[in-house]
Amino acid sequence: MAKLNFIMLSLVVLVVAITCVPSLAVEENEPKKLWDQCVVKISPNCALKIISQVFGDGVVSIPCCKELVQEGKECHDTLVKYIADRPSLIGNESKYLQKRDELWAHCVSVSKAVSPA
Repeated sequence: MAKLNFIMLSLVVLVVAITCVPSLAVEENEPKKLWDQCVVKISPNCALKIISQVFGDGVVSIPCCKELVQEGKECHDTLVKYIADRPSLIGNESKYLQKRDELWAHCVSVSKAVSPA
């Protein structure tokens, strides 16, 4: 639980940094344009739920799955990878990336199932 709290706190700090000081939020080698486009596509509440599921034992709701799919796979992959690359998380990066991919597949299937024909 302490690790999840640390991750949630890290995400909040990351979101604040992105919002307040965009130049500090992105490493030089990251595509800044993609980063800026991705951050605005998902609500903070859903972002926290997604992070909670990927890095902990949270569960993403159907509305948040729809937001995630709307955000796009490239954005999802980039943002989760960015967080998973933190020194405190890098040891479990492959596990987090697998959970990221599982969440994406789940959200795509849920979004298709509830979308109007």
